[in-house]
Amino acid sequence: MTITPMPRVIIIGGGISGLALAYRLQQLAPPIDVTLLEKNTRLGGAVWTLQEGAFEIEVGPNGFLDNKPSTLALCEDLGLSDQLLPASEAAGRNRFVFLNSKLHRLPTSLLGFLTTGVLSWQGKRNVMMERFRPRRTEGSEETISSFFERRLGREIAGGLADAFVTGIYAGDPSLLSVRACFPRLVAMEQEHGSLLRGMAANARKRRKEARAAGPSSRSSGRMWSLRGGLKALIDCLLSKLHEAPILPVNVQGIQRSRSPNSAWVVCGDGSRQWQADVVVLTCPAYEQASLLTDVDPELAEDIGQIAYNRVAVIALGYRQADVPRTMDGFGYLVPQAERRDLLGVQWCSSIFPDRAPPGMALIRAMCGGWHRGDMVEWDDARLLQAVGKELNQAMGIEAQPIYHQVIRWPRAIPQYFVGHLDRVARIEGRLAEHPGLFVGGNAFRGVSLNDCTERAEILAKDINAYIISRSSQP
Repeated sequence: MTITPMPRVIIIGGGISGLALAYRLQQLAPPIDVTLLEKNTRLGGAVWTLQEGAFEIEVGPNGFLDNKPSTLALCEDLGLSDQLLPASEAAGRNRFVFLNSKLHRLPTSLLGFLTTGVLSWQGKRNVMMERFRPRRTEGSEETISSFFERRLGREIAGGLADAFVTGIYAGDPSLLSVRACFPRLVAMEQEHGSLLRGMAANARKRRKEARAAGPSSRSSGRMWSLRGGLKALIDCLLSKLHEAPILPVNVQGIQRSRSPNSAWVVCGDGSRQWQADVVVLTCPAYEQASLLTDVDPELAEDIGQIAYNRVAVIALGYRQADVPRTMDGFGYLVPQAERRDLLGVQWCSSIFPDRAPPGMALIRAMCGGWHRGDMVEWDDARLLQAVGKELNQAMGIEAQPIYHQVIRWPRAIPQYFVGHLDRVARIEGRLAEHPGLFVGGNAFRGVSLNDCTERAEILAKDINAYIISRSSQP
């Protein structure tokens, strides 16, 4: 009797996308042999937690929202439900923006927009009139700036919307595609004719779903993490893999296999090679492009043109007594028009109180972004001085931190410029010409942790469908 070997999948890239994909592939039938390759000495990529005494510092994302179920579902599947940690009520309720040299609490309702000091009366009038503006019918792609200016006016586009984009992409809203970055907003306008009507309809839907789910259900829109930080998710995923990842390994390239028993060959350091039926690239786009140059130059060029910005994360530990302003919320964002040395500040020990020891406060400041990427190259002393000056003006902090940590990301967040979705369509078209070759990660359809875990689920099903269809061929 001939024993058919299990199909083998090689995943290149051991960040959250690669790890979640490897785990999801293991859950599918028929069984798949999964090998994960990672160039660094640890897994997780930007998802990692530093333990510095009693401080817990996230080097990348600070948590994940429950407005998409993918990461919560992954944690529950992994048996981490009892380790889930909700953000404080204040973090969900109080968010701030730094405008005109002072902090303003962001409004959370239409009434809040009409009474806030963040907007002029003209800005408030534009909010009220949004319901009566016609939906866009043109087919051309639109930037985030032009979308918000058209719907809500120039003041909101250059202030609150700018800060909103800064908090997610650290990019320029006049360059980024609204359809690629915020597809739900575009859908709201098309389905309801208005953002305000769309938000009201979504709020009614959430309330109805919450009533149906009962008092034990989780409220949508809350941030979550894990006890011990997001590193716990990475460690748990690693522990569940049937085959230990191989790291560190420098993959030099991939090529079609000449063997009848496999479709692809992955070439590593020296003479190391791995035969595979399926190869999946979940490493960053610029690394994917390098690996694909010999396979398909046109595909490599399209992927390689996805830009990344530069971001520095500066974690600061203070004595609580040295922080005059009560940290009663999530933190604050800074629109680019303010021309400050900060993108934003997260009050980490307010969001998750166990992130700092008793009597201490933990703050994360973000610097750099699309227009200030040079800040990532500043030395620690210069960065600390700049951030200290900003915190003094916004929060009144005069004392020096008792602890600091600087994390630099020379290539931090993919930028979905106008034309991005057309580029993704071209990439998917080219991939269809290379059976058994797939790409994933956050460079294509969403940059958040939720996006990565959601895409991993989708990609696992696509790979499984391909393997099944291939095995059925004569």
